[in-house]
Amino acid sequence: MLWKNSNTHYGSVSIILHWLMALVFIGVYACIELRELYPKGSDPREALKVWHFMLGLLILVLVAVRLYFKVTSPTPLIYPQPKQWQMISAKLGHLALYALMIGMPVLGWFILSAAGKPIPFFGLELPALVAKNKELASSLKELHETIGVLGYYLIGIHAIAALFHHYILKDNTLTRMLPRH
Repeated sequence: MLWKNSNTHYGSVSIILHWLMALVFIGVYACIELRELYPKGSDPREALKVWHFMLGLLILVLVAVRLYFKVTSPTPLIYPQPKQWQMISAKLGHLALYALMIGMPVLGWFILSAAGKPIPFFGLELPALVAKNKELASSLKELHETIGVLGYYLIGIHAIAALFHHYILKDNTLTRMLPRH
């Protein structure tokens, strides 16, 4: 498998980043949802929150690498080519996903900063982005949670669209992102 994208297929770097980010997204959402199973202040609950923070920031790192490969490699063509409205919808959907992948970790970083909490990242402690401000932290947390719920829908629509292209339209939208044999 080639590491770089071609005009017909995503390369191994793009494929690995795509599916790795899908797994990290699952981890981010699982950690924040599973924390509810434990009492406030308990060690498991706090550990899940820390993992939520770190995995969220990992998405920010991975999306930077992904964007580099996106701008330096061709995007494989879809055969047969979808209608124009579908291409526009796909571009808007991808733009929304990139906004989610960049905006949510940055927003989370701002929340921790404004709450005066440490910003953990796999053994490192990142600097605060703003001074401690409980009201700001509360407002940003509410926004983060709302966008997080919208993220479920956005990711779901992305997956459904890929399956629709594969099973209904029978084009190569999905297979471009699968490893070649």
